[in-house]
Amino acid sequence: MSEYRYNVEILHLLVSPQHAYFGRARDGAAEVSTLDADKADVVAGKGIVGDRFFGKAAHMDAAVTLFPVEALEAIAAELGAGPFDPLLTRRNVILRGAHLAPLIGQEFALESGGDSVTLRGGRPAHPCVWMDRMLAPGAHAAMRGRGGVRCQPLSTGSLHTGAAVLVSPVELVPAQAGVPHRLKPSRLP
Repeated sequence: MSEYRYNVEILHLLVSPQHAYFGRARDGAAEVSTLDADKADVVAGKGIVGDRFFGKAAHMDAAVTLFPVEALEAIAAELGAGPFDPLLTRRNVILRGAHLAPLIGQEFALESGGDSVTLRGGRPAHPCVWMDRMLAPGAHAAMRGRGGVRCQPLSTGSLHTGAAVLVSPVELVPAQAGVPHRLKPSRLP
């Protein structure tokens, strides 16, 4: 089996015990405590310790969300807005230099701070309409196809901000990190 190693950077680790975006966007986001951590502890099969998705049965296969900051930068440029605060996307792990779309359905690892965490790319992290309110009008549509990847943690370890290595079983194209990925519609039999 091939192994490809990519130097990336973990810019932010969002840990929040509560949901901020629920109900109607016009009512505004909830005031919740959100930590932009230097280190996040990940538990296999459960998620990030202290996060709103930790141990929730409905989110076991999607407890950790990875997001390339290049997508947010491209969206800001397209909308003539920004720069945007990456934490407003409510994604757990904000990366630079990570082409994530090919990792859907793959087991891969993030090595940082001397630790390694193995994840399985589950499904695209589709944006919600809150992005129009929190980022800029049109951000919801612009974020489609590049909202990141929801992952299942397969190993226990810690993620650290700063230099990291993404270890992938498939070849990635880091320059594609901010480019929309459109899934091909499945054909009905």
